Amino acid sequence: MSKIMILTDSCCDLSREMIEELGITVLPFELSVGGQTFKEIFDKSTQEVYELMSTTDEIPKHSQIPPLVFEETYKNIYEKGYTDIICVSINSQGSGTFNNANMAKNTFFENNPDAVGKINIFNLDSKCYTVFYGYPIIQAVKKIRRGAEVEEIVAYLEDWFNVCGIYVVPYTLKYARKSGRISAAAAFAGELLGLKPVILFADGTTETVEKIRGEKNIVSKLVDCVEKNMTPQTPYILIHGRDTALAKEVEKEIIRRTGRKAEMYNPIGAVVSANIGPDLVGVLVRRKNK
Repeated sequence: MSKIMILTDSCCDLSREMIEELGITVLPFELSVGGQTFKEIFDKSTQEVYELMSTTDEIPKHSQIPPLVFEETYKNIYEKGYTDIICVSINSQGSGTFNNANMAKNTFFENNPDAVGKINIFNLDSKCYTVFYGYPIIQAVKKIRRGAEVEEIVAYLEDWFNVCGIYVVPYTLKYARKSGRISAAAAFAGELLGLKPVILFADGTTETVEKIRGEKNIVSKLVDCVEKNMTPQTPYILIHGRDTALAKEVEKEIIRRTGRKAEMYNPIGAVVSANIGPDLVGVLVRRKNK
């Protein structure tokens, strides 16, 4: 009988309470800012990170999760009698963590030849960030609890990663420019004209898909993008930073147009905040053009 463990990193932006309820394994990213070093989720809550960022202009620094951490985690899970590990990692185009997970898989089997044929490791590149892979992990755990086979769960996750996208409006591009990790923001030069970008996070890349003039137009223009690209009658998730006010306005407009409420609200965590800032609004959708 299969015994499946889902392993991921803390950029999935699930709360500590949710992680415990799901029974998944989460490897935290370590961040440094304002003279403090901490592990995302486990040492500081998302709200505590927002508060820390408000006290400094310093951009939080973080590094990839090393291969040795993955190898030790694989071994620990194997020794607990699991037959399958589904490891979902942060976008490989923005971090070396996915490659490290693959390196560790090879090393694990080299160092533990008795594990060959007894445990399978499926390393998946989420191709994105935050609840983009946090939400389908929640659904994957539900499938496991219903008795789904590992191949079905892997296929579900890969499909999600290939077809979904997040449409995001950052309030400022200061963090994105300083971090240098969001190419669409770096290429956008409209702030002096009072323009804000709608950035699509999907397929491992970022792209500016709309330019919004004036804050009063953020809600309508963002919802235009969502409505045009979202597969009808599928769940959508609201993503926000330290303020939920604009996300609530976006949901009201989507409800007015489609009659559908958001599946959930989710704040961005420390890693994402470090790269795009703690103030944004976004919508995660299943894209119909995929």
